[in-house]
Amino acid sequence: MADDNKVIAEARDSFGKGAARKIRAAGKIPAVIYGHGTDPQHVTLPAHQVGLILRKANAVLELDIAGKSQLALVKDVQKDPVLQIIEHLDLIVIRQGEKVHVDVPVHVIGESAPGTVADLDAKSLLLEVEATHIPESVSIDITDAEAGTHVLAKDVTLPAGATLLTDEDTLVVAISVPAAQDLGEEPEAEEAAAGAGEAEAEAPAEAAE
Repeated sequence: MADDNKVIAEARDSFGKGAARKIRAAGKIPAVIYGHGTDPQHVTLPAHQVGLILRKANAVLELDIAGKSQLALVKDVQKDPVLQIIEHLDLIVIRQGEKVHVDVPVHVIGESAPGTVADLDAKSLLLEVEATHIPESVSIDITDAEAGTHVLAKDVTLPAGATLLTDEDTLVVAISVPAAQDLGEEPEAEEAAAGAGEAEAEAPAEAAE
């Protein structure tokens, strides 16, 4: 566990929107910790430090609650829809060596063959991993992959100790050729239509002569 993930949590006994606003104004985040049959614990966390930690998916915090250490997985982050300020956190109690189910982001590296594009159909995979060793992402190398290449969930190399829970036949990445757009034909079509119009205009004039 990285030292950056060690967070001092302070117990709180004030609730409601007004109390939450005061907590956030003081540079802290209200949070609740629950799980493993324990009573929910209401705490406040340092907003700046936790905000940096939450840049990574599936963050695990090593909380110091009145001198007692507690591991907790970030389960839910509630943000202000406009300001994107963290308003509240739900944390799940976890234990060393415990297995958890988490959605892990898929990261595509490399460039597919010239003239092709890579479509990411599944942005994350559901994995069972050790709670204290949750990977930040799983990587798929598409370097020089040809059109028609399909990468399924079962083809993805997983971190050691991880088990795939997503359906193994789920399409993750597809390599294809973009639909061709021959813009050169349009001007020619316009010219042909214009030429036909001119011919029709000349025909009555010739008939009048």
